[in-house]
Amino acid sequence: MKKRIVTIVGARPQFVKAATLSRLFQNSSILEEVLIHTGQHHDSNMSDIFFQELNIPKPSYFLDIQGGNHGKMTGRMLEAIEEVLLKEKPDAVLVYGDTNSTLAGSLAASKLHVPVIHIEAGLRSFNRSMPEEINRVLTDHVSDILLCPTKTAVSNLQNEGITKGVYHVGDVMYDATLFAIDSLEKRLDISEKFKWLPNDFSLLTVHRADSTDSIESFQKIMRFVHDFAKNNKTEIIFPVHPRTQKLIKNASYEFPKSIHSIDILSYFETHFLLRKAKHVLTDSGGLQKEAYFHRVPCVTLRSETEWVETIDAGWNRLWTEPYYREQKEITDYGSGNSAEKIIQLI
Repeated sequence: MKKRIVTIVGARPQFVKAATLSRLFQNSSILEEVLIHTGQHHDSNMSDIFFQELNIPKPSYFLDIQGGNHGKMTGRMLEAIEEVLLKEKPDAVLVYGDTNSTLAGSLAASKLHVPVIHIEAGLRSFNRSMPEEINRVLTDHVSDILLCPTKTAVSNLQNEGITKGVYHVGDVMYDATLFAIDSLEKRLDISEKFKWLPNDFSLLTVHRADSTDSIESFQKIMRFVHDFAKNNKTEIIFPVHPRTQKLIKNASYEFPKSIHSIDILSYFETHFLLRKAKHVLTDSGGLQKEAYFHRVPCVTLRSETEWVETIDAGWNRLWTEPYYREQKEITDYGSGNSAEKIIQLI
């Protein structure tokens, strides 16, 4: 009889990570996956397109929970996930990253005494004002198997007294990037769609609450980006996240001429632009690493980052810092077989 693993996802980055393991679950003779989609990201261009492109199985449960403040959303998810776990009686629950879906899933499982497996464990920005940081810390402290992308993450857990069940497995996002690069060779439609791209452009993304909760914060970022474009003689391509789009519409904001706003990208489209971009400017955690995977210099539009090795290796810098450090390779992320290591550990 197969061991039943309930995987909980809800946000765009989690779909990408889950795809790397879901392909292996489907071929496993001893593990079966039951997929719960909380609905945290529910728009077709934030959810459906990722399931289609990455060949993720249709979720067994779609909870359709989105909107509201953090407490309300997390509470509704906790209640709904608990009902599913009582029905499915899984051998373990698998969660990814640092979203409200992650925290709700880990809390629901731990209260039912179901082992929790956390992928991307041990990351710390040390900024407790970020909801993601609270989600990371709490999830790690109720998890039974903690799968770390870097050695720094392992050290962070040790500093908090967590040593049991901790493994450095590398980064499943690198597995996903290699899959995307291979898939792009067959996607001539994407090349045709973006044949208008300028020869010299930089890719911008802005979506975090700190960046978009007020028009003043957003305008500060845009001024920095405009100056960056001018100083580096580059145009800016800006796929606009739904949260950011809402802010722009409400404030009747108009972009500087150097910034070209476009619709949000699919996963493969993102990697197509990453391969051609001169720079990446972002407040996203995942895109900082994906920029490195494509060897594109990144500027992080935050005062800190949980991916400190990208800074140390000279491929990333905070927007508050004027220079990059000397470039070197990052070995912690592994060689593209992190998902296989994780399946073996489970």
